[in-house]
Amino acid sequence: MKRITFYLDFISPYAWLAFERLPQVLEGLSYSVAYQPVLLGALLAQHANPGPAGIAPKREWTYRHVTWLGHAHGIGLQMPARHPFNPLPLLRQALACSDDGTINRYVAGTVLRHVWHGGQDALDPARMADLAAALAEQLRPGQDIASEGPKALLRANTATAQAAGVFGVPAFEVDGKLFWGLDGLPMLRAYLVGDAWFEGSDWDGVAALPSGLATKG
Repeated sequence: MKRITFYLDFISPYAWLAFERLPQVLEGLSYSVAYQPVLLGALLAQHANPGPAGIAPKREWTYRHVTWLGHAHGIGLQMPARHPFNPLPLLRQALACSDDGTINRYVAGTVLRHVWHGGQDALDPARMADLAAALAEQLRPGQDIASEGPKALLRANTATAQAAGVFGVPAFEVDGKLFWGLDGLPMLRAYLVGDAWFEGSDWDGVAALPSGLATKG
């Protein structure tokens, strides 16, 4: 059985789509998934990447694209009332349900649906209170959204992701290999079923490929 680490931030619509698509794409395979919340903003900042929401035309296209993808795959997805937003309260709420930085599928799905179903404000105080109530049975003793434990887990998760080369979400790590994005899921499946391409590919060698762009001095 292969263990997949699924790096996600609830602010990402592609993370929601990948969460829903993963069981379908990997149907029939033997695997386990560790859902690991990370702070997408920190991953982007590490590479001076503004992200889709930082480029106005790309932001608009992204919102159209993910809404269409939800329609195409039969996955409910409505843009929240405000986006982007500060995901820290949601990440900490999820990690208040964790001992080791990973969360179970129920917790991940509950928070993702909170954001991506209904088109409401993800950080509305009343809705946040409802989310906390929905996760109450999952909370670890003495932990809540304001506790130091979830904050420390988020910092550690994000640092681990950065060290592993994760540059965005959703990202999937298995056997030290990273697969990025919703459209990386078929490639992930191919790896798990032993596609011969992986035997002959120069997986790590691409890092040494010279860039044809001049660097600034």
